[in-house]
Amino acid sequence: MSPTEERGAAGALEEAAAPAGEGAMLDAVDRALVVQLQQDGRRSYTELARSVGLSEAAVRHRVQRLLGAGIVEIVTITNPLRLGMYRMAVIGVRANGDLAEVARRLALIDEVDYLVICAGSFDLLLEVVCEDDDHLLNLLNDTIKTVPGVRVTETFVHLELAKETYAWGSR
Repeated sequence: MSPTEERGAAGALEEAAAPAGEGAMLDAVDRALVVQLQQDGRRSYTELARSVGLSEAAVRHRVQRLLGAGIVEIVTITNPLRLGMYRMAVIGVRANGDLAEVARRLALIDEVDYLVICAGSFDLLLEVVCEDDDHLLNLLNDTIKTVPGVRVTETFVHLELAKETYAWGSR
């Protein structure tokens, strides 16, 4: 009896899966697991196994592989409003010098929760979460604008969240 036959259908599916490394292609089962975990990251391996038609052990192995390769992360997403953080904004930054160094320094700021080096009219875009407008003003004047290399900032205050999704992994 071959190793695949010993493990059954779940083993055959495991062997058929593409390796989950950087730029790896996910097979249909991996994608289904990603969808299930995006809906509820606390879903049990038993429930996941039932939804994709594999054994619990095979699903556990696949999820661990996806986690280990950095393809998925299971995290808690908080609602800033419910935590007393009533001001969110995106700040466009034009910078001088080494953009990676400016980004590294800006990334050290606690209020910055998203930061990208980009092309276009800004060199960097960052999203900040603050308690209120005074907090945002102090953050801009006393912290962000004092970072070496920051030349110009433009702030876009969030008025209403129209859409937020993390579902690109299932496409």
